[in-house]
Amino acid sequence: MSLSNGRSYLAIPGPSVIPDEVLRAMHRPSPNIYEGELVETTHSIIPDLKYVAKTAKNVAIYIANGHGAWEAALANMVDDGDDVLVAATGRFAHGWADMAHRLGVSSEILEFGNQSPLDAGAIEKALRRDTNKKIKAILITHVDTSTSVKNDIVAVRHAIDAVDHPSLLAVDCIASLGCDDFEMDAWGVDVMVAGCQKGLMVPPGLSFVYFSNKAKEMQKKLSRVSSYWDWTPRIAPEIYYEYFCGTAPVHHIYGLRKALDMIKREGLEAIFQRHERHARALWAAVECWGRNGGTMQMNIKDPTHRSRAVTALSIGAPDGTRLRRWVEENAGLTLGIGLGMNSEADPNADGFFRIGHMGHVNAQMIMGLIGTIETGLCALRIPHGSSAVEAAATTLASSF
Repeated sequence: MSLSNGRSYLAIPGPSVIPDEVLRAMHRPSPNIYEGELVETTHSIIPDLKYVAKTAKNVAIYIANGHGAWEAALANMVDDGDDVLVAATGRFAHGWADMAHRLGVSSEILEFGNQSPLDAGAIEKALRRDTNKKIKAILITHVDTSTSVKNDIVAVRHAIDAVDHPSLLAVDCIASLGCDDFEMDAWGVDVMVAGCQKGLMVPPGLSFVYFSNKAKEMQKKLSRVSSYWDWTPRIAPEIYYEYFCGTAPVHHIYGLRKALDMIKREGLEAIFQRHERHARALWAAVECWGRNGGTMQMNIKDPTHRSRAVTALSIGAPDGTRLRRWVEENAGLTLGIGLGMNSEADPNADGFFRIGHMGHVNAQMIMGLIGTIETGLCALRIPHGSSAVEAAATTLASSF
């Protein structure tokens, strides 16, 4: 017998839970795409996208997923034959580097592994070696969704400034925007990429590239920029369709407008505090499960370097996969796979899983998730410590 009837809970690190308000806003006929309400709604989105990223700079909207945002950023930053430096702390940094390589860009990868944040000192040393200033951009994930590490962007900015290097600082905030604090202008970020399907709580389909005036000027020196990825017409369209280089993503715009309304209503600081509390409740439970013979451990040991939006966990093969499948089939809870955590000893990453706690999530959802995981551990007779639910409850209660 399965107990999974009713509304399921998608607790993967994106797409995140979509609010009913957003779904209702999208459930409507298509409007006039040339003038009127849709045009005005799109205009209203731009300043609120900047609000979420804490920037007064530029933002371009693309009909694409996060990988599209990666390519859009690269298309506007570098030419064929240019060099970029990539600080790798998980699969997604390597994904961005591979995309650069396929575009004819040389990628120097600084590898920091799957369990550690980047080392800004190593980046500074790499830039000092670049005496000819060949490196055009530094690619970093703020939060790498595969490992759940959160990197110190301010430290990288300081490293660049210490060398007085002209390279652009480009940051992937696909997993972190609207969940973990990010301050584009205050932190000196030149280019930032994001998607709509995580902290912004909209179905996948829109991505965003934010960029500074320095990046805007450097783009003008490129030998060519593809007509679709070019960010110039998207930030100052003479005709409405230039926002998207074609037909507008109508229903996503309405969904995004509603999601941004919800974000502004709650307020960014309150959102960050909510994510902090939920994350710490989950971590308290994991610490209990890992005691007294339990094998469950958080991938990132230092809480300072953990994302507040996603937590990657190890439990030993094959129990990661067993647990994921049991809670989905029997309780309606979907957890994330151990993405990019393959090894010789665990070629399918069956000993890992991830929990997304981003976006439209509240305390009862977190507590339900923790209780369901504990139920799965018991049902599968996976060794684990006790008192996880109590620890999480106590952690949440102390925040009120």
